[in-house]
Amino acid sequence: MKLIHANWNFPTAIWFGTDRIHDLPLACQQRGIKKPLFVTDEGLVKLDIVENTINILRQGGIDFSIYSDVQGNPTEANVLGGVAHYNKNQHDGVIAFGGGSAIDAAKTIAFMSGQSRSLWDFEDVGDNWTYADLEGIAPIIAIPTTAGTGSEVGRASVILDEKLHTKKIIFHPKMLPTLVISDPGLTIGLPANITAWTGIDAMVHAIEAYCAPGYHPMAEGIAIEAIRIITKYLPLAFSDGTDITARGQMLVAASMGATAFQKGLGSVHSIAHQLGAIYNKQHGLLNAILLPYALKQNASVIEDKMRYLSNVLGLPNKGTDAIIEYILELRAALKIPHTLQEIGIDEENAREIGEMAFKDPSTPTNAKLVTAQDLEKLFRTAVKGDLQSVAQ
Repeated sequence: MKLIHANWNFPTAIWFGTDRIHDLPLACQQRGIKKPLFVTDEGLVKLDIVENTINILRQGGIDFSIYSDVQGNPTEANVLGGVAHYNKNQHDGVIAFGGGSAIDAAKTIAFMSGQSRSLWDFEDVGDNWTYADLEGIAPIIAIPTTAGTGSEVGRASVILDEKLHTKKIIFHPKMLPTLVISDPGLTIGLPANITAWTGIDAMVHAIEAYCAPGYHPMAEGIAIEAIRIITKYLPLAFSDGTDITARGQMLVAASMGATAFQKGLGSVHSIAHQLGAIYNKQHGLLNAILLPYALKQNASVIEDKMRYLSNVLGLPNKGTDAIIEYILELRAALKIPHTLQEIGIDEENAREIGEMAFKDPSTPTNAKLVTAQDLEKLFRTAVKGDLQSVAQ
């Protein structure tokens, strides 16, 4: 894969391949961005990967400034600080560099840079997105450094409302980046645990999209192929972080998972969004722990799809239980905990979490209809590790 470079357009323009980061000045020129705001997160900005990238901008004669006040779960304050920085320095576009948090924040900064309404006026509810001033949305170039969220190909961002202690989705079609530079070399330094968590995050996107009700055969096809790629290459990327082929395939699979979930997500995300807001835990890790419990709870309506997926993955046994067994084995190999209790989450807020999760935008597209009580039960079983009782 070191020699493979490819450009494609789905759902946006994507430049894929090792060393494609050197095409960043060309990307700015082609998109008419003369003075980008480079947005990354507070941890990444300290690493050589950022210095190397901004040196490429300097060498390409691109004027820019950096904004890095972005937390692991980006907040309204992070976004508004970025908007103020963008406007003060008269930028004309955004480079979103990092994992899902940095890219989500960057996309929202670009979106809000020319809006007069408040951020929460654009929460993904009803037709709120139609209130946006289209001329006030800056162009975005997205550069993922993790293979998980797929935010680089998404039209929405997840932002923490600190006042209500909940995550909200901000949506607009023009939040989709105009170009993605997908360079697997940028993910080489990713620690094994983050590789595992983000990789399972991508898998959850694909599985929940595949199981979501409704008719969207293109999304289902993309989801199935993403799952197949992840099962093959995530263990390789985890065991050898320098495997450039595995890293590249995981980047592609992450983008595929996010492309597929326009069909919908489900209860894993409904609960993970709340736990991320309340406990400030890593999103992919939460998804990874919750996944088998959600599959067990949804088993009565997903059996046929899981049987087909079992065949695609070449599993000896077939059906939902076979997929769950495989995921449990994969999680163990990736050193992912079995319960939420193991990462410091107890049942204290179980009822509140169930009620909050029921209101999450991911809930209506869960594989089957669930109540707040169902989601509370799902959360409690994931805390205790009681996989069998969640389906009762």
